[in-house]
Amino acid sequence: MMLSVGIDLGGTNIKAALVHREKGILKQISVPTDADSGLEATLDRLGRVATEVSAEVKDDVAGVGIGAPGMISLDRKSVQNPPNLPGWDVVPLADEITKRTGLKCLVENDANLMALGSARYGSGRPFENFIMITLGTGVGGGIIIDNKIFRGATGAAGELGHVSIDYQGAECNSTVPGAIEAYLGQRFMSKRAAHEIEKHPENDLYKQFSGDFKKLEPLHLTEAANRGNQLAIDILADAGRMLGYAIVNYAHVLDVRKYIISGGVSQAGDLILKPAFKAAMERLMPPFRTDFEIIPELLGNEAALLGAGTLALENL
Repeated sequence: MMLSVGIDLGGTNIKAALVHREKGILKQISVPTDADSGLEATLDRLGRVATEVSAEVKDDVAGVGIGAPGMISLDRKSVQNPPNLPGWDVVPLADEITKRTGLKCLVENDANLMALGSARYGSGRPFENFIMITLGTGVGGGIIIDNKIFRGATGAAGELGHVSIDYQGAECNSTVPGAIEAYLGQRFMSKRAAHEIEKHPENDLYKQFSGDFKKLEPLHLTEAANRGNQLAIDILADAGRMLGYAIVNYAHVLDVRKYIISGGVSQAGDLILKPAFKAAMERLMPPFRTDFEIIPELLGNEAALLGAGTLALENL
């Protein structure tokens, strides 16, 4: 079959798409998750969007793929303790969706599916092996080895944000100090930037945000850097170097040379990616520098929907 339903389950919104194996997304819809209404209501909403997006072509649909936060069982049927979804403990999500739609269903970690979407439709297409790093609220990602998601022993591989680059370093939601998420997760990155900007009352960013630094986001740093604000350029370059240090760890462990960066913070582009590349190249053991690349993913959040659709197309 050439069609599937891809769903991206987020704490704020549920996005669903009808995905064609060759043409990609044919149509998509988005509804609020309304997670506070409880588990059953969210499951009903997931069933409704899957049915709605595939209503006209249901007989030609291979099944439903869902990208969800949290730990996914090895059989891709259940999700465990996803963040931002209260009342979800261990949920047999695939069976619940089949019950509501009559369509077969599989579930996978949302960051893994972003990597799969990139592998089939995005910047990852030329590569058999690559690591996608998503720089959003947190830092996550997926590992593609031999054109497939590398899942580890239990399905939980790819917690890229929890690699420490300084065992006495900054704290975040991770169990390890100095986790890369503490430097590049949006909230933590903004906090570090605010701390730096406070030392420079003459800077435009200080004048803009000194009343309330909580409003400062990485996007503001990018905009300021693009206007030539040297402090913003330096802050983003520092974040880029941190990313480079983490990538050295991934490369030395997995012998992967291609790194694809996506998510909100990645909109800083070369302001982050060039310093990351330079820092990594200075620290990689010489054999690992061959063919080493850090490149942006241009699909944005569509990668997650495409990956979810691909999960169903290739496994159901």
